[in-house]
Amino acid sequence: MSELKTLDNDENINPSEHLRKLNDQIALEKIAIDQLKKEIATVIVGQEEMIEALIIALLTEGHILLEGFPGLAKTLTVKTLSKSMNLDFSRIQFTPDLLPADVTGTMIYQQKSESFAVRKGPLFASFILADEINRAPAKVQSALLEAMQERQVTIGDESFKLPDPFLVMATQNPIEQEGTYNLPEAQKDRFMMKVSVGYPSPAEEVLIIRSNIQESQSKKIKKVLSKKDVLRLKAIVKEVYLDEKIEKYIVDIINETRNPSIPAIQELSSYISYGSSPRGGINLALASKARAFLEGRSFVTPDDVKVMAVKVLNHRIGLSYEAEVDELKAEDIIYKIIQYVEVP
Repeated sequence: MSELKTLDNDENINPSEHLRKLNDQIALEKIAIDQLKKEIATVIVGQEEMIEALIIALLTEGHILLEGFPGLAKTLTVKTLSKSMNLDFSRIQFTPDLLPADVTGTMIYQQKSESFAVRKGPLFASFILADEINRAPAKVQSALLEAMQERQVTIGDESFKLPDPFLVMATQNPIEQEGTYNLPEAQKDRFMMKVSVGYPSPAEEVLIIRSNIQESQSKKIKKVLSKKDVLRLKAIVKEVYLDEKIEKYIVDIINETRNPSIPAIQELSSYISYGSSPRGGINLALASKARAFLEGRSFVTPDDVKVMAVKVLNHRIGLSYEAEVDELKAEDIIYKIIQYVEVP
């Protein structure tokens, strides 16, 4: 329980007392998150799953891959989130003719000084929307790799740190695949979660129509959190306690995605071409901590892991030809694994 010592300088503090103090602190800090959600809800109708995933990614230095049809408020959601924190937002429309320099920036020759100067690209913002990322070729997609993993960009022979917080939300259209480039596995693995965005309910759609035909469409978003607040919340999420039994539970789930060993799900082996990388286990642990925080708890439960498992792992499992023939999705495999892995 060494990680429990970071909140209090006293090395001899009782772990139970530490968790109690952390619980009280989370209860206070959760008020800010609730205010953030409330402010976003003044503009975005529904889409709670997408909003929660964005907040979890923000609190854990993760990135999100969104799959959904056009017109489901993906751009508006990220833009609203950035405005509620008064942080920079950039939207990059990925197209087949896009170049890596259009994303990261380039060196520009200045005739007056007879020297080269750096012109930073749209990637230098706290919130990045990479719209239809699968429309650009691999060399452009890979321009995001260093930024997402190392949180820096190299232009010429110089490296530049990206802002903190820094969140990339990439979108791809699930139906229009003509002229697209599938994301390489190394690229997909750098996204903490993949979230499928569905259509709103009839009741939500009525509210969407009503809010968009009114005269005052441009509602001013209030600043709810500052950059300093976000950094503090990130530090608190790291303090959320993850028991060794929960760690083993996560590892068991990850191992079953690679080589199902439980008798009841051994038939899944023929449907899996490859399983989750170790990064999947790391991200599942981080996402579970953030989810516990959003629920107002100072410790992770198995339910946190179950809720986050599909979002974190569904893009990390490779499906075989047999799975496609049987119309089996990665989500179906993960649900099956969760059903049979022993809960601590």
